[in-house]
Amino acid sequence: MAFESLSDKLQNTFKKLRGKGRLTEEDVKLALREVKMALLEADVNFRVVKQFVAKVQERAIGADVMNSLTPGQTVIKIVSDEMTALMGSETTELKLRPQNEITVIMMMGLQGAGKTTTAAKLAGKFKQKSRKCLLVACDVYRPAAIKQLQVNGERQGVEVFTMGQDADPVDIAKASLEHAKKNGQSVVILDTAGRLQVDEAMMDELARIREAVPVDWRILTVDAMTGQDAVNVSKAFDEKIGIDGVILTKMDGDTRGGAALSVRQVTGKPILYVGMGEKLSDLEQFYPDRMTSRILGMGDVLSLIEKAQAEVDVDAAREMDARIRKAQFNFNDYLEQMRQMRKMGGMSAIMDALPGMGGSRNMGKLKGSMPDAEESERMIARTEAIVLSMTKKERENPGLINPSRKKRIANGAGVDIAEVNRFLKQFEQMQKMMKQMSGMMSGKGKKRFRLPFGL
Repeated sequence: MAFESLSDKLQNTFKKLRGKGRLTEEDVKLALREVKMALLEADVNFRVVKQFVAKVQERAIGADVMNSLTPGQTVIKIVSDEMTALMGSETTELKLRPQNEITVIMMMGLQGAGKTTTAAKLAGKFKQKSRKCLLVACDVYRPAAIKQLQVNGERQGVEVFTMGQDADPVDIAKASLEHAKKNGQSVVILDTAGRLQVDEAMMDELARIREAVPVDWRILTVDAMTGQDAVNVSKAFDEKIGIDGVILTKMDGDTRGGAALSVRQVTGKPILYVGMGEKLSDLEQFYPDRMTSRILGMGDVLSLIEKAQAEVDVDAAREMDARIRKAQFNFNDYLEQMRQMRKMGGMSAIMDALPGMGGSRNMGKLKGSMPDAEESERMIARTEAIVLSMTKKERENPGLINPSRKKRIANGAGVDIAEVNRFLKQFEQMQKMMKQMSGMMSGKGKKRFRLPFGL
């Protein structure tokens, strides 16, 4: 997961600060040296790190901090404030023209950065806001680029405009605007061609498209896993074409996160969205303060709740929550719980969003034992097969399942009986875990917080 290594190192540094009743100037400088090394190892731009540490140090060694009752926590607050400022402080909205006008968005980026998929994700976002979108296939060079856009457009329920691989991308862009006008489409998203690296031919084509059609947003899609290279690419595009915003993709991968902390400072252009997965719904608005909270291991409950509101059936979640508390949780409920968890990105993604889950050694080990998204999909598919091989009575009453029933269920699901036994054991553990977490997240006299899918 993005920032995991950086988060661990920063949290270890902050633990030392919290453990001190009083801080000396040397304590602060020593801690900031560790912060500096952690940021550099995360591939944050060197100049950005230097400026960041200098600002934090200037604020942290002030008399009001050193003499405060909780100087360690105050320093951590300063780090949090400055990190948020580094990424832009304010959230930048991708504003659209009125419904009766056409907003033109030009997607740019290198090959492999996820530009075509991100274009479809954006269209899906705007469709949810009742905007009629048109995806435009201007990449006539990459094999299957047009087909990929058509497939993703179909999944999003958005029309794709194409003139084939023999047409000039500039002509395609101009024709798409006429098509949008005739068909009442108010958002046109141009999926332009990428290259393996920045070159003059690509830049010239982008410049010609920009001059031929009234582009409102020039958005650069950048692969966050490329680290410092992502910042260099952003700078090159901004200097030669001009960019209005950046979308960072693959933020769910094993990335060091340096791009998110450097792009805004180096280019002066805002990060608009972050891609957090391969599904067409995995595109999140970029909130600098929430990203800081993730990096510092403080979780991101707001984003988790927003995702739950979009993905989860609230009435079903409430009903399941009541069943869990009454100890009536059965295999049907377990299966529904797994499906809801899959919509949320899996248990690992949920734990990443909860405060403190990355800060302790035990929680770190627990997260490390979680399967990745692909393995989670396979596990859930096997789980569904096992549950669906049970009779209605068995699903409603787990206590009925004896050895002979286990054998029948295993045959029906096409799995080994040992896998059925493991599943039954996991079911028991899940029951216990849910009861424990339910108790942790509720309390007498306090407003209770619960995960929206029943935990």
